[in-house]
This record gives sequence, structure tokens and C-alpha cells, in this order.
Amino acid sequence: MLSPCLGRDEVRRALHDALAESRWVSVVGPPGSGKTLLVRHLAADSATGPAGGPGVAWVDARTLRTLDELVVAALESLGAETAPGDSLVGALGRAVDGRDCLLVLDGLDLDATGAGPVLQTVLESTSDARVVVTALTTARQPLESVVRVGPLPVPAQRAPLEGPAVELFLRRIRAAGGQRVDLTAQAHEVRRLLGATGGLPLLIEQVAVQSALVGLANAMSAVSLDQAVDSAHALLDDASATALRRIGLLDFRVGLDVLARVLDASVPEAAELAGNLVRRSLLEVDGQGQFDMLSPIRGRARALARRSDHDAVAAGLLAWAQAHAPMHDNYGAADAAWLRDLPAMRHAVLSACADPATRAEGYSIANRIFSSLYTSMRTREAVEILEGALASGDGPPEIGAQIARRAGIAASEMRGTYEGLWLLARSDEHASAAPNPAEQLCKTASIRAEMHLDAGDLASAETEAERAIDLDPDGSITRQATRTLADVYTSQGRFSEAARAVAAAMPARTTGDERWIDLSLRTLLARIALEQGRIAEAVAGTRAVVLEARELAEDRVGLLAETLLRALDPTWEASPVVRETLPWAVRLPVLAQDGRDLLVRGESRQAAGLAADVVALADSARLGRDGVEARLLLGRALVDLGDLDQATTTYLTALEDCRSMRLPLRAADVLDGLAAVARVRGLPEARSLAAAALALRAPRMAVRWGYSADYDVVPASRPPEGCIEGDELSADAVTLVTAVFQRPTSAQPSVLDALTAAERQVAERVAHGLTSRQIAEELFVSPRTVDAHLTHIYRKLDINTRARLAALVVDSR
Repeated sequence: MLSPCLGRDEVRRALHDALAESRWVSVVGPPGSGKTLLVRHLAADSATGPAGGPGVAWVDARTLRTLDELVVAALESLGAETAPGDSLVGALGRAVDGRDCLLVLDGLDLDATGAGPVLQTVLESTSDARVVVTALTTARQPLESVVRVGPLPVPAQRAPLEGPAVELFLRRIRAAGGQRVDLTAQAHEVRRLLGATGGLPLLIEQVAVQSALVGLANAMSAVSLDQAVDSAHALLDDASATALRRIGLLDFRVGLDVLARVLDASVPEAAELAGNLVRRSLLEVDGQGQFDMLSPIRGRARALARRSDHDAVAAGLLAWAQAHAPMHDNYGAADAAWLRDLPAMRHAVLSACADPATRAEGYSIANRIFSSLYTSMRTREAVEILEGALASGDGPPEIGAQIARRAGIAASEMRGTYEGLWLLARSDEHASAAPNPAEQLCKTASIRAEMHLDAGDLASAETEAERAIDLDPDGSITRQATRTLADVYTSQGRFSEAARAVAAAMPARTTGDERWIDLSLRTLLARIALEQGRIAEAVAGTRAVVLEARELAEDRVGLLAETLLRALDPTWEASPVVRETLPWAVRLPVLAQDGRDLLVRGESRQAAGLAADVVALADSARLGRDGVEARLLLGRALVDLGDLDQATTTYLTALEDCRSMRLPLRAADVLDGLAAVARVRGLPEARSLAAAALALRAPRMAVRWGYSADYDVVPASRPPEGCIEGDELSADAVTLVTAVFQRPTSAQPSVLDALTAAERQVAERVAHGLTSRQIAEELFVSPRTVDAHLTHIYRKLDINTRARLAALVVDSR
């Protein structure tokens, strides 16, 4: 019985497909990757003998070193004889011609035997012959189809200990009579040993057997590949041997441009050297043309590296980075060619920054690549590179201030809005030593304004933006700060001021480093048109921004504009985007629009679940305006579902946020939602709540749109007494509106009264013993949202365990 091919379903399918399309398939991979087992499964899948499919003739070619030895062994496996004076190759051709048989040459050394041209000749001279070869190299013949077999995926450091590599390891230990492995208590040792194997099944099995005999802690990483790499290195020509050593010093995939710099060769020369290593399975190439090395091979190649190799790699990477980073620190689009080799860029920058002799050069490159990273929404990578540069030591003060500021931008988007504030303080420290401190300080103030804007602290955002403009010595940051002011004014419904700010910030001509500002300003104009009911203008303006952003590869601004366009034009075909890779400030608006699309399609429960996720994420990331938008969606979906209690709670929370942030138009949307709830409940205040919404819109010449347009409560002649002050919500508005929905109850007060309706739903299910994942499935939310609710519950009730929560719920009954 064959051992299972764990984790090889995709490769098995590829092998079957290749054999269906080609008469010669070479299964290529490093020693120990499981090539033979794969082909044995292929042979087993084919019915043997006359009853079914083709027969299989298997040749163990691992010890065969000459062509004659190989052909003789093949003829023997086929049961064929040679006539006197007959050539071996001719006899092989006749033996396979017209015969429904699969010839397997397992472990064939194509270089030593020179079998490639012979197999090509045999296949060309016959019509039915089929051959499968397992080898370390390819034959590079026209009829050859190649299926590559790589290592099994080894769990990353923070990933769960699961998958085919772990399963194979545990199975082999059991088969060898070893003790049971506790993946929790012995996780470190398991990760150590699996990491040393590089995912090669043969090495995993070797380590597992050793672990069964001497225990996990005493097992050593397999070294069988070391000898293979040493032997290969000794047989390579000087240039190829040098390439092997230098590539071994790289911990990441690289393209040909990087490889050429590291090898100090032309691109064609580098391609030839890499191809030679690929053929020998010392190097791998993926579908994008990037080269990588298995970790066991890399480890040995690194051990063989000389001082001159280390120096050449460092110099080559730095030279490549300098040549490919944008010349200007504000230029850079999402389609920059070097982004395909981002790991190489990261290594080049951090290595340069770590060396005081090249730190200034490393700082400069880090600063110049930020625009491309930000535009392409690679905030995680930006944080890693910029914080790594700062941690290496102080660079030139002016560049250091900018790097710290930009690290703050990226950190706030990845970890939460205010998580980058400490980096802005670091930027101010650098600025004090810069040639023009005021220039750096005004730029940092502008970024603080953006952080406050994202958080919903619009008053602080306005103050910091005005401070940035006042500090600006040469007008270099005024446009960006004015754009922030335009965003603040638009959010607050101050449309006349917003239009003036847009006009002031809109350039007479668009410069290369400020294209995003122009696109963002035009999106704000479209937003104003939407709020005031000029839908056609809003659609046309947003569509123009999206198309131009695509042309300029300004992915971030374009995606945000497209999200607005999706809400306006249901016929618009959105760009494909992987939500999980987006920074929070972009991901949440996209997810909220996904929820609106669900609501339009009548999938209210799914919309509510997604909206609840966005609420939890927005609160944890401190993205205030996104939280309000998500609560509006959640409230609307809950109304559809008939859950009026939770809808009311959701709307009232949103109303308080709108009052504190000074978002009058979103407050009007909330009031419309509450008016609809009040009408369904038969409350007489429904029309006065709608009147309050009208009172907020009328001075701004704004109209109902989106969710508010779904409600048709006729406004009363006046809003509730004391609810509106001027054209804003009064300080008492939330209390007054909340009182409308409060009703006396005869029930005894409970400690759980402090919980929201959503939190009560979670608490009830905890009392029934459900896990977070089970609760999420019942409530159509994510486990992350359930855990966020539990965190809030624990804080409100001053407890810290599910058991204590369950006891409180039972007691309250």
C-alpha cells in the first residue's frame, strides 16, 4: 500500500493534466521532495494490464550512469529482446511503438546519461510511446513537459502547527514507535525540526525517525542534503559555483535584474547561470520568473560563501536599490517595477542603514520608496522598512524627520489611527536638528491633522491643519493641509468653506508628486454634489477620478473614489481587490460598501453581520467616521430584520458619535433611522425626529440619500424641543432622543442592563456554552466581532472569564 501524498493534490492534478497533453513528462525537484511517490500514485491511478488502461514499465535509474545501461534496463522492464546487430535505441523504439504502456524512468541523471536527445528521437519516431521521468534537472527537449515538485509548506513562526508537513512528521513518528507529540508543549522543537527540513518529505521522515528514537529535544536537523550541495558545488564551473553561493546569501525570491547586480553580470549572463542551477534543482523559478532556493540548500550554500561573496551581495543589492528607487521622495506609483522585488529592496535598505558608512544612503532610499509603498497600500511593508531604518540609528536629520513622519502614517493605518503618534514625536526630534526645522514641523503637523481626521476628532484636525499652514515657510505643505481642511469642512457640512478650500488647493497645473491631492479634492467635490442632490454631477466627477487614478496607478485614491462610485452607480464594475491586504483606512469603507450591496440585494442578515464586523474593526482601529457609517448600515439592516431594540441602540450610539464629532448630515441620517423605528413602534415622536433631520439638512441645502431615502416619515413642523441649537445638534440632543425610546419596566434591575443588545446576544450564547466561532455563525458576524463584544462586556461588568459571564447571565434569569 502506497504512503499518502500529503499536501500534493495540486501537483497530482498537474501531473495528470501534463500526461494527458504530452507524451513525455519530467517530474523535477530536489532530492527528497517526493517525486517518486507522486509517480507511483500516478501509476496506481492507471489500471494496469489489459483490463483497463495502460501498463506501466518501471525503471529504477538511480544507479545508472550510461545511456547503454539505461536502455538495457528499459528493455528489460518492457520485456523486450534485441536482435543480433540491432542497436539498443532502435530496439527501444520498437518496444514502445504501438504499445499502450507508460515507461517510467525513476531517478534518471539526464546530464550523466545524455538521455534527453535519445528520448526525443524515440518519441518522434513513434506514435504511442509515453515516458515519465523523475530527475533533478530537465532535458530541455521540445517534446518534454515539466512538472516541478517543491517542498511541503512548513508552518510559519506564528501560524498554527498544522498542514501536511506536520501530519507527515507525526505519522512517521508514530510508525517508528515514538512517543506521542504534544504540539502545544513541544511546539518550539517541532518548529525547529520542521524548519530545518525546508519541507522536504524525505528529510521530514528522517528527522521524525530520529525523533522517535532519541526524542524531539535530542534530534538534530538532517544533513543529507549538505553532501549533495557540496558535491554539486564542486562540479559546477566557477561562475555557477559563485552564483550558488551568492544566491544562498539571499533570504528571498529575486528577479533577474536583482540577480544580475548580485552576480555582477549582465541580465542574459545571469539568466544563463540561474538556468544552470535550476536544471540541477539547486534553484527554483516561479511563474513570475523569480528565483528562490530551498532552505536546506540555501543553508549549505551560505556556509560555502566567502567574504568576497558577502561583500558582492551587499554592494549589488545596494546598487540595484539606488538604480530603481524613484529619484524624488514624493514620486512613486503603484505599478513601480521594483515592487516585484520588494523583499530585495527591504534587505538593501535595512542592510545599508545598519552600517554607519552607508546609513545616509539607506535612509535616502527608504524615503524615496515610500510613495510607491503608500500608493500601492503596502503599509505593513512600509512600517517594517521605515521603523527598521529608524531603529538602526539616526540618519541625516532632515531625511530622518521625514522617515519618522512617514512611518507614523503607515503605523496609524496598520495598527490603529493614533498608534503612529509616537513616531511623529520622533519626527519632531529629528526636525530640531534639520537645516530648516519649521519645514519639518509643519509637515508633521499636517500628518497629525490627517490622523485626527481619520479618528473623527475634526476639531483637532482643523486646528493642526491650520497650524501646519501657519508654520509652512515656503508653501510646500499648504496644499496638503488645505486638502485636509476641505475634508473636515465637507464632513461637517460646511460646503461653502469646503469649496473655497478645494479651489485654493487645486493647482493651476498638476505636478508629479502631488497627483493624489488633485484626485482627492475632486472626490470631495463629488461628495458635496451628492450631499446636495446633484447625483449626475457626483457620478461623472467620481467616475473621472477613478479612470484617471487607474491611468496614473494611484491605487489608494482610486479605490476610495471607486467605493463612492459603487454606491452611486450600480452598473459600475468594480476593480478586483483582496480586502485582507488593504490598510484599515481603505479596507473599512470598501467592506461597508460590500455590506450596502448585500442590503440592496435583500441579504439583510449578511449585511448586518458584515456591518457589525466593520463597527468592531472601526472602533478598535479608532476610525471614527467609518464607525458612524458602519452603524448606519447596521441599524438599517436590523430594521429590515425586525430587531428594533438593537437597531435603536445602534442608532443612538451613532447619534452620540455624530454629536461629538460634529457630523450633522450623518446625524440627520441617524435621526431618519430612529424616526422609522419610532413609527413602527407607534411612537408619536416619529415625525418630530424626522423634523430634526430636516432641520440639520436645510441650512446646508442637503438632501436625503442612501439609507435616509429609504424612509418616508413625513416631518413634523418642528423638531423636538431643545434638540437643535442653531444648525447643529444641541448638547442635550442625545439625551432627549434617547428618552423617546425609554419605557418604564416592572422588571428588577440587572447587572446586565449595562450591555447593549448585541452584547446581550453574545452573553446569552456564552451562557449556553457556545464558542466564539459558534456564536459568530449564529449571529452572522466574524469571530473577531464576537471577541470584541466580549472585551467590552468584561470591561463593563468588571469580570475576565467566560465562566463568570455565564454565571451572571444565569443569575439574571
